[in-house]
Amino acid sequence: MSPVVTPRRAVLAPLLAALAMFGPFCIDAIFPAFPAMAKQFGATSLSMQQTISVYLGVYAASSLFIGTLSDAWGRRRVVLGGVTVFLAASIGCALSQTLPMLLVFRALQGCSAGVGFIVGRAIIRDCFEGAFAQKLMAQVSMIFGLAPAIAPVIGAGLVLIGGWHALFWALAAFTLLLLVLCVAFLPETHPPENRVAISPSNLVKTYREIFVDSQFLPLAIANTGNFGGLFLYVAVAPAFVFDVLHLTQNDFPWLFVPAIIGLVLGSTLAARLAGRVNTNIVINCGYVLIATAGVLGLLIAWLVVPARVPWAVVPIGLAGIGINLISPTLNLLVLDRFPRHRGAASSAQAFIVLSFNALLSGVIGPWFSDSAMHLAITSIVLYAIGFAAWRIYRAVAKREPRAGSIEHEVLDVPKT
Repeated sequence: MSPVVTPRRAVLAPLLAALAMFGPFCIDAIFPAFPAMAKQFGATSLSMQQTISVYLGVYAASSLFIGTLSDAWGRRRVVLGGVTVFLAASIGCALSQTLPMLLVFRALQGCSAGVGFIVGRAIIRDCFEGAFAQKLMAQVSMIFGLAPAIAPVIGAGLVLIGGWHALFWALAAFTLLLLVLCVAFLPETHPPENRVAISPSNLVKTYREIFVDSQFLPLAIANTGNFGGLFLYVAVAPAFVFDVLHLTQNDFPWLFVPAIIGLVLGSTLAARLAGRVNTNIVINCGYVLIATAGVLGLLIAWLVVPARVPWAVVPIGLAGIGINLISPTLNLLVLDRFPRHRGAASSAQAFIVLSFNALLSGVIGPWFSDSAMHLAITSIVLYAIGFAAWRIYRAVAKREPRAGSIEHEVLDVPKT
């Protein structure tokens, strides 16, 4: 299918990118607001951490159903409903007077937060294939990775200007604008004749088909490991900046600017190289960059004691380039495995990534955030898991029929 640019499709890329932003943005945008919120609610720092845990837990759980609903009801309807719920939840957060009230609305935010990224990926694959799909997926992947990196910086500015309530009012205003744009420009890309009836038995059957698929789990784990090695530093940002780098609350850009530059550069390169350079070559280059970042991180942690900038953050930027060179292709390969259940496949992949990120934020990260060396070791282990899963996928896929339009490139075999 060739992409035909119409007024609606001309705005599809930035609209899908904006939809992909608000879910991950809300994960850690409220970090800078913790002191003020804790003071107002009379809460401890541990209690305030629940605003992240509740959000991430519901976000991960709901991601299993969002894509499936879009397979059954259509993409546009689910996106509009999800954005509306997120708007109401953001207003509720801004008006909250107690911590339990805030947690209720944070849970409501979480249940709708994944709608943009999950359904957005399915929309891309509904409309496009080949190089154009890779370019759009690269842009959306960039925003998904970029949002949690820039969130604390933007959140700190909003809290400084108008207090912690201003953060949620600004988010509500952005969501309202997004809702208006979706009503005006978002097309329905999943026609009724392609929809799959939803029922408990169909749901179980669909997810059983996805999770037992021999290629799905390696692809999903590859994506999770790749991004997890970088997200580790975002998840423990306060500990890394204050305790490891010995910087102040105004120095978070030392962490986030390299991550942002790397992710943007990686997505830009992926979009420009799509259709021009063999996809397998691009992925190999991405893993070379990730491996280099991991080894460099270990060497810097070993030789530069105590850890200090800029050396300690150079590997983060380098890894960001490699991660976003790879992720668009991994996402498309997952969707191509299940052409009738793209929404469900996108949901299943998001569930794995989000669940692991929640584990990374709440358990793994705090465990290993006491030193630069421990973080570097944990990061390179995650990168290694991602690469091993990719190699397993290639080995399995070469033994099975090829389904997708780009699979012949990543396997180095003639197109069939």
